[in-house]
Amino acid sequence: MTTSVPGPAPVLVASDLDRTLIYSTAALGLRMPDAQAPRLLCVEVYESKPLSYVTEAAAELMGRLAAETCFVPTTTRTREQYHRIRLPIPTPRYAICANGGHLLVDGVSDPDWRAQVANRLADECATLAEVRAHLVAAADPAWLLKERIAEDLFAYLVVERALLPDEWVKELGEWARERGWTVSLQGRKIYAVPKPLTKSAAVREVARRTGATLTLAAGDSLLDADLLLAADRGWRPGHGELADTGWTAPRVTVLPEAGVAAGEEILRSFIRAAGPRPA
Repeated sequence: MTTSVPGPAPVLVASDLDRTLIYSTAALGLRMPDAQAPRLLCVEVYESKPLSYVTEAAAELMGRLAAETCFVPTTTRTREQYHRIRLPIPTPRYAICANGGHLLVDGVSDPDWRAQVANRLADECATLAEVRAHLVAAADPAWLLKERIAEDLFAYLVVERALLPDEWVKELGEWARERGWTVSLQGRKIYAVPKPLTKSAAVREVARRTGATLTLAAGDSLLDADLLLAADRGWRPGHGELADTGWTAPRVTVLPEAGVAAGEEILRSFIRAAGPRPA
């Protein structure tokens, strides 16, 4: 197993990406007059179409943050989906994909970490096959658009949100909880994720390897809650699944900003909390 790196302990910054630092067109949520809207920088292209953005101000802040801390993108995206993103910074040494299922080191999944994850999933929760079968059987074709498996670790549905019954999501959550899984509704996607598969566990491993003694985190969804709780300080934006449910916790700051303005404020908060810039 990889051991800690000698040298001064860095500040570890673990941040969710989608709807936290980067925003699709649908998720921009500027909430301001067009004439005051910030200039945007495209950071993801998919099938020849621009998909995700940050503001120019956020790009500059992200550059400062990456230079001063151990910045770790921490996402539910698969590795393939993550590699589509071109953040306006040098490629981070560490990144966390598939909700903690893969710990990337210089862009490559760490085999020791992957083996640890596989052992936990085998011991602590129902199988992916069982959960996937239930999702497909219970979903209504009237609102189900797609069903997908991510990295052979978890499942998700793409749905027509306006037609999705709230009670269905609640009932699915109760069914999944009894089997050691968590359900999260994010935009048009319903995720079913094993409880042992967490961003926080992967972040703790990065902290161990780097020797970091201060961890900062940000996220907007239910799948980010464990990450925020595990950090020394956390931030959540004024939008998203956590905001919709009124979720908060000690050491977690609830920001009033939503959309890309929240992304900028999260980056400013990280920089302030990490301390003064080196002389």
